[in-house]
Amino acid sequence: MAVIFSRQHNGHLYEVRSAGKTRRLYTDGVFHSQYHPDHAVTGSVWDLLFLPSLLAAPGALKRVLVLGVGGGAVIHMLNRFVQPEVIVGVELSHLHLQIARQHFDLRYRNLELVHADAIDWLINYAGEPFDLIIDDLYFEDDGQPSRAIAADASWLDILMDHLSDDGMLVLNFVSQQEWRKSGYFTEDFVRERFATALRFSTPTCHNVVAALLPGQSTVAQLRQRMRQFAELDERKSSCRLRYRVSRTTSAP
Repeated sequence: MAVIFSRQHNGHLYEVRSAGKTRRLYTDGVFHSQYHPDHAVTGSVWDLLFLPSLLAAPGALKRVLVLGVGGGAVIHMLNRFVQPEVIVGVELSHLHLQIARQHFDLRYRNLELVHADAIDWLINYAGEPFDLIIDDLYFEDDGQPSRAIAADASWLDILMDHLSDDGMLVLNFVSQQEWRKSGYFTEDFVRERFATALRFSTPTCHNVVAALLPGQSTVAQLRQRMRQFAELDERKSSCRLRYRVSRTTSAP
């Protein structure tokens, strides 16, 4: 892939690489995001962050919060398939935001991009609740992705405080083991808030994405709603999705 942007900033190397129309964002060699103007689906982990939103009733996801913007892949998908009234994206790196706007076409009228530490921002947030919160908070540790904050009971409690009554929560984990150690499995009050927990994975990486939903939802319902969109219909050879999904029925 050709490097079309490269900059050292505060000890980190930021790069945008291209192959045809595809753009990829790397920070210190860690793959952060992908964008293609003709294909919203990436075939990787960002699809998993978006897919749970299809289980909401049409028009129910009015306000969405994305913690960790990167290049904005999930924001592109939300606007293409769900069209929330408001999306707020909070990102620690101002350079990521600059790259997202200039190289990944992240410009929408319903989008507010905030340059801030997402953890501090959410702790101090006193505005309207969100119908969907996507936690994709990562940093690089010796060239490997690592969660910026453990998804323990304290952090999940903060996230839940800013959800609407029928809001859903989506979290990205480095591995299955990290997901199984999260507050969902250790605290009853978390499981009591969410009637359904779905686990998403993809063969393109080791990440696990957990979707916590307030109502009863099934994998069959998700696939039925996906089939309303040609790009998400697995029966079509043109579908670029590469994922697995299963329901988590109980804590260990």
